[in-house]
Amino acid sequence: MGTTKKKKRSISRKYFVSIGSICALFFLAVGIFMIAQTFNEQQIDRFLDGGISGYSNDEIPEQYLPIYQAAAEEYEIPWQVLPAIHRIETKFSTMDPMVSPVGAEGHMQFMPCTWHGWGHHSCDDVGAGEIPSAELTNPDTIEMNGGYGVDATGNGTADPWDERDAIFSTANFLAANGVDDGSDLENALYMYNRSEIYVEEVMTYYDIYTSDGYEIVDGNE
Repeated sequence: MGTTKKKKRSISRKYFVSIGSICALFFLAVGIFMIAQTFNEQQIDRFLDGGISGYSNDEIPEQYLPIYQAAAEEYEIPWQVLPAIHRIETKFSTMDPMVSPVGAEGHMQFMPCTWHGWGHHSCDDVGAGEIPSAELTNPDTIEMNGGYGVDATGNGTADPWDERDAIFSTANFLAANGVDDGSDLENALYMYNRSEIYVEEVMTYYDIYTSDGYEIVDGNE
């Protein structure tokens, strides 16, 4: 008799433990659902990327502001698109290495053939090419081959690994693809990186930086 009663108590405890676990899971699910309702789709994406507004990787580093704004003024484009691209491409040059699996390189992730020009004999469908460094960064051969690389520092080379050169070159690309005359920004971004998802990501940050009230600074500093 004692054994039977003990077994019943054990079964009873297991029953209540199971009910408690189910309740805990239920309330956890409800909590997650309620939290999710407080975020729109854009905020959730930014949260997963570590970028809820106010966190460091959502802010424009101060040292780049004069470069973005000077480049935008030079090529008559909205400056906020440049940090948006920089943020998506290399997280403001904090990625290591800054070379993509397909060969895009530098601060703003240009393919060598896009930087130097598709007129180079080694350029193929992918755009990696086999361009010697001296040719890749030569403003004269870049112009001859129809590239977008810019010598923004005035040191005689257009280097995708130089921050100022890279940012000015991105502005040059966007302007050449219609942004300077008021054409569709999203179309130019698609030309920069042929991915609809990429365009959406850049436009998300473009909207953030447009609404955040950054001041215009002296681009020649």
